[in-house]
Amino acid sequence: MQRPHTFSIDEYYHLYNRGTDKRSIFLDVNDYHRFIMLLYLCNTIEPFDMQKIFRTNGEGPSFTEIFKLHRGQPIISIGTWVLMPNHFHLLVKEIAEGGITTFMRKVNTGYSMYFNKKYGRTGNLFQGKFKSEHADNDNYLKYLFSYIHLNPIKLIRGEDNWKEVGITNLNNAKDFLSKYEYSSLPSYLTIKTNFNKIIQKDLFPEYFPDPNNIWDDMTEWLTSKKEPEEKIMKDGPSQK
Repeated sequence: MQRPHTFSIDEYYHLYNRGTDKRSIFLDVNDYHRFIMLLYLCNTIEPFDMQKIFRTNGEGPSFTEIFKLHRGQPIISIGTWVLMPNHFHLLVKEIAEGGITTFMRKVNTGYSMYFNKKYGRTGNLFQGKFKSEHADNDNYLKYLFSYIHLNPIKLIRGEDNWKEVGITNLNNAKDFLSKYEYSSLPSYLTIKTNFNKIIQKDLFPEYFPDPNNIWDDMTEWLTSKKEPEEKIMKDGPSQK
């Protein structure tokens, strides 16, 4: 039996989950957009009426307008995120007691209800409760920024095994990542998107003060001959 999650204020966590039986959980652009809107709307201490916001008669706010809504005081800080066809990753910081648990319950419930209604299905959409890992040292925390943002490379034809055989075309990979719509990377590249309000960069260590810094770090992982976990374990936690 899986132990319940425990989270501490001002600590960082990698959260992730995938579709049950590894099924796809995003089937079209509207599915991605719904989940992204929930990342913004569910991060609040205030309750909100989802049915009222997402009206079915076409009178609800547009995708762009969602991010202009006042959502109230946030309960977590999001540092990075990415959506893949059958799973998602988030890097977050707990800033209110029970914030992560409440946020993930809202997101998972809200998206599952939307998806099941849209596609006429029943039952669990996700593979159990969300998984979490405590980012308890600087090396691992910094690595997660690159790890999460590098996930979409697997969607490039011919690059699905890049971790084992190396990247085939570095420039093509960087271009693909910078244009991938369902990730927080554009926010770190100072590209204006509707999603910039989702993350709170100022509440995370300033590892990447400008776009060149994050590209340098990601390129290091792309061209490294070592497994990331091996390098992190060798380096060990940084001294504070």
